[in-house]
Amino acid sequence: MRPEFRLTNAETRLAELIWNNEPVASMELVRLAQREFGWSKSTTFTHLKALVEKQVAKNDNSCVSMLFTQKEIIAKQSCQYVDDAFGGSLPMFVASFTSSRKLSPKQISEIKKLIDRHEET
Repeated sequence: MRPEFRLTNAETRLAELIWNNEPVASMELVRLAQREFGWSKSTTFTHLKALVEKQVAKNDNSCVSMLFTQKEIIAKQSCQYVDDAFGGSLPMFVASFTSSRKLSPKQISEIKKLIDRHEET
């Protein structure tokens, strides 16, 4: 089964808490989530179970850790969004993004540098 990178806001918050404390004992994670978010034990375990089922976190003998870095999750979620919303067309995404806002000269320069670095030869 392929990992599911569509995380809810609550799952993302819990993932960030795990990243900041991993590896973390599951009961310590419960205490942290209660302190940070006001969550109950069952709420924490519900969201942790979802992260484990989506194969982005693991809970091995009550030791919780993430299976991907935060940067990897963001990249995969971004790719999924472009695939889902724009049929995988990055130019369509950029056109949509820039239709409602102007890019600064600095942003344009950064995008050009990215394209140059990734251009196929």
